[in-house]
Amino acid sequence: VVVVGTINVDMVFTSDVRPKAGETVLGNTFSIIPGGKGANQAVAAAKLGAETHMIGCVGNDSNGEFSIKNLQNMNINTQGIKIIDNVPTGVANIVVAENDNSIIVISGANYKINNELIDSLKDLILSADIVLLQLEIPMEVVEYVVELCKKNNVDVLLNPAPGVELNKSLIENATYITPNEHELKMIFGQLDTDEILKEYPNKLIVTMGSKGVKYFNGNEIIKTPSNKVEVVDTTGAGDTFCGALAASLVRGESIDAAINFAVKAASITVTKLGAQSGMPTLKQME
Repeated sequence: VVVVGTINVDMVFTSDVRPKAGETVLGNTFSIIPGGKGANQAVAAAKLGAETHMIGCVGNDSNGEFSIKNLQNMNINTQGIKIIDNVPTGVANIVVAENDNSIIVISGANYKINNELIDSLKDLILSADIVLLQLEIPMEVVEYVVELCKKNNVDVLLNPAPGVELNKSLIENATYITPNEHELKMIFGQLDTDEILKEYPNKLIVTMGSKGVKYFNGNEIIKTPSNKVEVVDTTGAGDTFCGALAASLVRGESIDAAINFAVKAASITVTKLGAQSGMPTLKQME
């Protein structure tokens, strides 16, 4: 699995109340957690036994060092990560209060990933069984990678998050696309989910949170129910699903078996605090 995407550091503040403009409040806890959709999905795939490589950019700072070390500790190959001077590593400031969260994201080095970096890592990308992408990096890079993979018959799993309208060519060139219900509407408009699925057999895999997952296998719409669990923290559930799906597909599992596996992995993640820390290992899955 080769992941091309974001590497962030999440700074999480918890408080009973959310500060209003100009107000200072005393909070409860503070933690620094490795994040970014790209890094999260790489960790999910690696924890589930896939040989995983990360391509992305970090700043020449302590957060960049922390991020690379964390990925290496997860057995992820980090040779595709470029260190950029004079730009900070991507950060997210997350305030958790009143049963909800508010987030400010600074993309930083994540937006320094460009087509030149992709060209320099072409051999790695084309050696992949599957390339995993999200939309937190420049769209032109996403389109460039997907086109490169399509020309060379390399499978691509595109997680269209955050949700935006996609070029028709991007939809056609990706092997698998995994939007949630909100992202599906951003891409295809207010059309009926089942009708959209029928247009993209074995490609469009829609995640629906506690309602499970839906896709069209060419004959019928298959619904995979989610596992009923005690939810502690939903952060990283979608990223776990994508990483687990990729890990299962590269093992040669059918799309149906891979979706089942990914749903179970995501179900385990939501029973624990934190995105990467809550992601299951292969042993825990068994």
